[in-house]
Amino acid sequence: MTDHPHLRRRTLVKGIAAASLLPLLGGNLVGCSDGSDAPPLPEGVAADFNHGVASGDPLTDRVIIWTRVTPREPGFVTVDWEVASDEGFANLVASGRGNTDETVDFTLKADVTGLAAGTTYFYRFRVREVLSSVGRTRTAPAGATATAAFAVVSCSNYPAGYFNVYREVAAQPVDAVLHLGDYIYEYAPGGYASANAEALGRVVQPAGELFELADYRTRYAQYRTDPDLQAAHSAHPFIVVWDDHEIANDAWREGAENHDPATEGEYSDRRAAAIQAWYEWLPVRPPASQQEIIYRRLPYGDLLDLIMLDTRVIGRDRQYVYPDFVSGGRIDVEATRAASNASDRTLLGAEQLAWLETQLIDSTARWQVLGQQVLMARYLLPAPILEALEPSISGGDALAAGTAAVLAAVTAKNKAPEERTPEEQALLDSAVPYNLDAWDGYAFERDRVLEVARQMNSRLVALAGDTHNAWASQLFTSTGEVVGVELATASVSSPGLEEVLGRDVAGLFSPLIATLVDDLVYANLIDRGYLVTRFTPESLTAEWRYVSTINFREYSEKTAAFRQEVVQRSNLLLG
Repeated sequence: MTDHPHLRRRTLVKGIAAASLLPLLGGNLVGCSDGSDAPPLPEGVAADFNHGVASGDPLTDRVIIWTRVTPREPGFVTVDWEVASDEGFANLVASGRGNTDETVDFTLKADVTGLAAGTTYFYRFRVREVLSSVGRTRTAPAGATATAAFAVVSCSNYPAGYFNVYREVAAQPVDAVLHLGDYIYEYAPGGYASANAEALGRVVQPAGELFELADYRTRYAQYRTDPDLQAAHSAHPFIVVWDDHEIANDAWREGAENHDPATEGEYSDRRAAAIQAWYEWLPVRPPASQQEIIYRRLPYGDLLDLIMLDTRVIGRDRQYVYPDFVSGGRIDVEATRAASNASDRTLLGAEQLAWLETQLIDSTARWQVLGQQVLMARYLLPAPILEALEPSISGGDALAAGTAAVLAAVTAKNKAPEERTPEEQALLDSAVPYNLDAWDGYAFERDRVLEVARQMNSRLVALAGDTHNAWASQLFTSTGEVVGVELATASVSSPGLEEVLGRDVAGLFSPLIATLVDDLVYANLIDRGYLVTRFTPESLTAEWRYVSTINFREYSEKTAAFRQEVVQRSNLLLG
C-alpha cells in the first residue's frame, strides 16, 4: 500500500487533514476597510483574473464576494476589491484589500458588511492595473416581502456537454441561484458521462481521479474557466450545498461507493481535501466552528426561510443498495421495507435533525423552503420494475421485462381495486422505494420531519437535485396528511434516465410513472435544465426550463410550469 502513487502524494498534504482543516477554511477571507486606518499591505506580484468572480450567501446586510487570481510569477498577490451601488462604480459603498497565495490556491473572499437589505450591488477586484470582470449581487430583503425568485440547479458534469443551462440561468431575473450539489464530478478522464468529451474539448483535468487537494483544486479551476458558469456566477449570488461528487460517488458519513481505502488511502483524508477545495473555490461563508457543517438558514424577509441542509456528509448512514435485498433473483420486499423504515437510520445526523426541527418550529415566515440534495417524497414502484432496472438482478432483456412490468402495473393502477385480479393487486402491493439513496431509504427520519411540519402548520417546499431528472410531488405525512410539495430540478449536464432506458422509452415512461407513484404529479426523464421558483405570500410558481441540447452551443429552450395557490391548508396541492 505504501507504494501506491496516491498515497505517496497524500503525504504532502497531511498538514491539512481533518484535524487541522478549520483554520484554512477562512484563510482566503479578507475584511472591509475604508483605507483611513488600515496599515498598508506590501505589493504582491502581478496577476490575472482567469476564473471570473462570484458572490454568495446573501443576508440582509452582507454578502460574500469571491475571485481567484493567476499570478504571473511566484509569490503572494495583493488584491483590492470594491462594491458599488452602480455598475460604473461612481458610488462606492465598501472596499478593502487583502493578500492571497498558494496556501489557499490564490482564491480570495470578502464578507462585505453594512449593506442595505433587498438591494442590488456591483463588485470587482483589482491587482495593480488589472481589473476583474464586474459581478452583480443582491442582498436578502428584510421585513414585509412581496416576492422572491430562485433558479435551482444541480449536477453539472463538465465532460458530459456544454453548460448551456448556466447560460440561461445568467439571464433569469432571480434573487439568487440555489446550487444543490454535484458542482463538480470526481471521475478520471474517460469516466462517467465522457463519451463526447474529446470531441467537445471538455476532457477533464487532472489526468486521474480526484484524491488529493491539488486534484480537487485543478478540477475546480477547469470548471471555473467555463464562460457560461462564469456568466451565471457574475449575474447572481449563489447559495450552495454539496452532494456526493464534490468528494466521491455515493458518499456517506464514513466512506463512499467510489472509494477503496485499501488502494486509495484514508477516506477522511480525501474528504478533508475535497472540503478544503470546496470552501476555497465557492462563494460560501466559512463556518464558525466545525468545518463539515454547511446547514444554515437564510431568511428572505417575512416571506420565506431558506433552510439549506446537508443530506450527504455530516450524518448520513451508509445507503442501502438493492443487491443487499436480493433473494433467489428477486427483491425481498419485506426486508427492503423493514430496513428503509428502521427507526435508527439517519440521513441528517442527530444534531442537524434537531437543528432542522428547531428551524421549522421557530419559523414565522410564510414559507419554509428546504434547499437539499435528494428526493424527499415517496417514490414507490412495484418490485418487478426495479428488478428490471437493477443490473445485479435483471437478465439479458431487462428493457423488455421492465416495459412489461410498467404496462402491467399501469393497467392494474387504472382499475378500481375491486376490479383487479389477485395477481394485479399483488403487483401493486410489491411497491418498494425507487431510490434507496434518497429520503425513501431513511423513511423514519423523513416522516419525523414531515410530522413536525404538520404540527407547525408549515407551508413546506422541498427543493431537490441529484437524480438528473425533473420531478414534482406532494409531501404527505405517514398518516396521509399533505404538508407541502417537492420540486426537483433536472441536471445541468449529467445524463438522466434516458441514458438507461433510451430517450424514446424514457419519454413514454415520464407520464406513466406519475400514474404509478401516488404522490408524483410531474416527471421529465429526458431533458437537461433548471428550475425557477417564484414565491409570493399566497402562491408558488414552479417553472422547469430545459435546453434542447448540451452537445452544441446553439440550442432552443422549452418550459413546463405549475402554479400553486395557497388559500388554506386543504388547498396545498399542485395543479
